[in-house]
Amino acid sequence: MMCVMAAVMEGPLADLNSWKPEECSIAKALELVGTRSSLLILREAYYGTTRFDGFAGRVGITDAAAAAQLRKLTEAGLLVKSPYREQGKRTRHEYVLTQMGRDLLPVVMGLMQWGDAYLQPGPAPLQLVEEATGDPVRVQMRSAGGREVALDDLGVRLNRDWVKTRKRSER
Repeated sequence: MMCVMAAVMEGPLADLNSWKPEECSIAKALELVGTRSSLLILREAYYGTTRFDGFAGRVGITDAAAAAQLRKLTEAGLLVKSPYREQGKRTRHEYVLTQMGRDLLPVVMGLMQWGDAYLQPGPAPLQLVEEATGDPVRVQMRSAGGREVALDDLGVRLNRDWVKTRKRSER
């Protein structure tokens, strides 16, 4: 017999057949960064790439695809264009992470960590470490009290503030 481990759905969410995941934050996030090229552009921004040619070349996409993804990520607020000018050349723009883009780091590094564990045939090609100490770094789910939270220990409930806001907007 297979053991089912899932989050603990609380209150009205416990009956999965009685509600739909409307306004799902996961779906909204995937609309923005759910493509291979957008995630790899973010990876490159975390690695220090800032210039258009660097993104296109390192991600391995066409200039048109890079332009479209950089425009989308910039319009959404994950990157900001910053002008620069090399001596004797015209002004160009580089792409710099915003706080919103930096806050996505655990998601992208979590994908890397998962890929290292389940998709690499041997040791991971890269290691995440704290630069100052060399200590390994891992993405983990932790409570505000610092305890690691496993899937079957995770509670999912309606956010009272969201419910109040929604009721106000329906008036």
